[in-house]
Amino acid sequence: MKVRVAGLELTNPVIAASGTFGYGIEFEEIVSLERIGGFVTKGISMAPMAGHAPPRIIQTAAGMLNAIGLQNVGVEEFIQTKLPGLRPYPQCKVFVNVFGYTVGEYVAVIERLNDADGIAAYELNVSCPNVHAGGMAFGADPGSLEYLISRARTASKRPLIVKLSPNVTSIAHMARVAAGAGADAVSLVNTFMAMAIDVETRRPRLTNITGGLSGPAIKPIALRMVWEVSRAVSIPILGMGGIVTAEDAVEFLLAGATAVQVGTASYADPRAVERLAKGLESWCRSHGVTQVSSLTGALETPRD
Repeated sequence: MKVRVAGLELTNPVIAASGTFGYGIEFEEIVSLERIGGFVTKGISMAPMAGHAPPRIIQTAAGMLNAIGLQNVGVEEFIQTKLPGLRPYPQCKVFVNVFGYTVGEYVAVIERLNDADGIAAYELNVSCPNVHAGGMAFGADPGSLEYLISRARTASKRPLIVKLSPNVTSIAHMARVAAGAGADAVSLVNTFMAMAIDVETRRPRLTNITGGLSGPAIKPIALRMVWEVSRAVSIPILGMGGIVTAEDAVEFLLAGATAVQVGTASYADPRAVERLAKGLESWCRSHGVTQVSSLTGALETPRD
């Protein structure tokens, strides 16, 4: 079940996605952290962020909309109060999602995290659709993305994963830009910009008006994007978007992902990540797959 991502060996290819697993430590009494490949923290910024006012999460058909606004405790408190509690779980890789409003803020967060122990890699958040600066402002513009990644690459002492936005014309092109600028891997996709309206009040259901759509509703699109990116770059891909079952995870691996991230499923079942890790192992056994890594990119198309 072991896989390698950006030079890191994971016990299995199932990772909890950013924004759905807190800082990891909150789940230690619910999920056996040593049984999952790793998790990605909430987006960490230089200073604490309060996020948007509620309502900021609503259920939709086959998914949910969120506009949390990257609420987090800030890098200093994360290092002091959150990170130490994860030391008993060295097998569970800790990926820190890094956010900033400016290139300088991204770099400052990375430089501060460089001095902390217990972190496996950074996931550069260039795709959050729920803030008015930073995030997707970088991920939607090739030039800005290239500059940010190159600066982050220079600053980082750890592997750098770039979380791409699906809200672009060509995600394959953005992946090529990321790889060329020094990304060690890419994770995709983040949520799709969307909205919902209360017809009785004639008001948006989210205080932020728009939010990010996630869950099974986006899976076919996310899967197609992973496949496109796998044909465009040679660096590892962490695929995500509506993964609920082991079979969903297998689809992403076949499309070209080296590992998968599980997000929205954890809202319905807080143990979803561990359940999927076990389910994927069972699927491999029942299908005679001796190395889960052999599934990556093994999609057979009519042209094959």
